[in-house]
Amino acid sequence: MKRVLSGIQPSGQLHIGNYFGMMSRMIQYQEQNELYCFIVDYHALTTINDRKRLETNTLNAAMDFLALGLDPNKSIFWIQSDVPQVTELTWLLSTITGIGLLERATSYKDKTSRGVSPNVGLFSYPILMAADILCFGGNIVPVGKDQKQHLEMTRDIAQRFNKIYGDVFVIPDAEISKTLQLIPGIDGQKMSKSYGNDIPIFASEKIIRKRIMSITTDSTPIDEPKDKNTPLFQIYSLLLNKDDKKELESRFDNPGLRYGDVKKELADSIIDFFQPYRKKREYLENHKDYVLKVLKEGAQKASIEADKYLTKARTAMGLNYAD
Repeated sequence: MKRVLSGIQPSGQLHIGNYFGMMSRMIQYQEQNELYCFIVDYHALTTINDRKRLETNTLNAAMDFLALGLDPNKSIFWIQSDVPQVTELTWLLSTITGIGLLERATSYKDKTSRGVSPNVGLFSYPILMAADILCFGGNIVPVGKDQKQHLEMTRDIAQRFNKIYGDVFVIPDAEISKTLQLIPGIDGQKMSKSYGNDIPIFASEKIIRKRIMSITTDSTPIDEPKDKNTPLFQIYSLLLNKDDKKELESRFDNPGLRYGDVKKELADSIIDFFQPYRKKREYLENHKDYVLKVLKEGAQKASIEADKYLTKARTAMGLNYAD
């Protein structure tokens, strides 16, 4: 049985890109693997300085995950900051990580170019991500294409540590499937809470419809075929099976398709798709004590595993001198 590990950042309302890109995958993994799943609120601190916003986003992300099918009896689910061993391991790993490795991180360059304030936390993000993975012995880490480099950096850090101090950490493997490729937002760029181009899962129907009607399209006349390499087609395809996708392709390839009609269909499809999960989401909203209990128990289980790897690392580095 493989140990699968991944986390999601609570920088805003979780959106359909999160669901189809990572969340649904993780929920499937819990059936036949050891699943370690967590909300990465430490990472969110690199871009959020509002206490109330972070608290709200963190709890909402946890409730969203549980509403969508994550089962705490089949997985270990917790909030990153509730397992502080990760931050100690981050420091230990930082002492053997070269500046050059961090300087090559394209995610840092991309975020700062978009106006995110550069800070040490954002720059050293890959080390914290490495600690997130190595502290729990993850074998498989499902990541999107944009996180592939960070996972490769984790492997580099783990291999360097093991070379210096001995065989301490499991070297994780990335899993990048077609569903984990970049999912476009309503403007055609990567769908992101930070960019404001997302379609929230549990937003009101009014907001969902408004976002979808705002999807960027071109000015191709109605009597001409339409380009399938567009956010409208790509987002709609997420909800379709093989046959339905072929039908949509045919509609785009032939004259007569109206973008407005497709957008209305897409809005209905998204609302219908997530409707069964809304009742559970409402239940959790009204039973937060249960959610907090789940998270506390998850953190306790995660801490037991984190202690094992942190102790091994401390011993290997000479920090457990009294033993």
